Amino acid sequence: MQGVPEQFPDEKDSARFRQLPQLPGVELYHAHIARYAFEPHTHEAFGIGTIELGAERFRYRGAQYVAAVNSLITMNPDELHTGEAATQEGWRYRMIYLEPPLLEQLTGEKNWWFSEAERHDPQRSRHVGRLIHQLWTQPDPLAWQGMLLELIDAFRPYARHSPPAATPGQQRFDRVRDYLHDNYMQPLTLDALADVAALSPYHFQRQFKRRFHVTPHQMLMAIRLWRAKQFLALGMPAAEVAAAAGLVDQSHLTRAFTRRYGITPVRYQKQVAR
Repeated sequence: MQGVPEQFPDEKDSARFRQLPQLPGVELYHAHIARYAFEPHTHEAFGIGTIELGAERFRYRGAQYVAAVNSLITMNPDELHTGEAATQEGWRYRMIYLEPPLLEQLTGEKNWWFSEAERHDPQRSRHVGRLIHQLWTQPDPLAWQGMLLELIDAFRPYARHSPPAATPGQQRFDRVRDYLHDNYMQPLTLDALADVAALSPYHFQRQFKRRFHVTPHQMLMAIRLWRAKQFLALGMPAAEVAAAAGLVDQSHLTRAFTRRYGITPVRYQKQVAR
């Protein structure tokens, strides 16, 4: 992927991000994708959205989903997923990403969790889509929180308030995931990660993929690129972001970022810079 352009390779694909400066912990996203296929990536936030046109095929927590028009999407933080068109026309969708501390602060409820990533619920899906659109276009910060609370009420019926309990074997790999989050800026080896799990590298790689449905390297890159998004939103120069996120250089950042988010780091920064 030499010379990644400032936009999608196909003119049918487009994506826009927006953050609300007086409401930290919220990111809005609107896209129409027909040709692009997203590599595994994470948002480390609750992803709530709606399919407005066409259908999307995506992999999430080891299962394949097809979300058609009027589907409601509910994704948990730190869950890697892919995305590609399931129809010739692609899919148009709106998403809002809510960081867990903000959701807990607004509702006073902890341990939000969704057991399913996709549901066909036309009335609720259209309502969520309208609210995300209103948040995007509303210029008055006073109105944002009220709209956000209404949106939370719309998807609340599908939420649980305790994530499924992890088995001892899962806890072992959750420790590895935490280690990746704590050391994403460092060069890491398979041997070092296997040591955290107290397994041989061979058994570690196989069991890690069985647990998370991606390789350790794919998860590490997803974490690095999510961190890069945070640095870019704060206005850090792209060359500095690459180093801070543990990537080789700005060219590496651009290629990796575009593969996962469908937009270059510079263009993303222009859309969301505070």
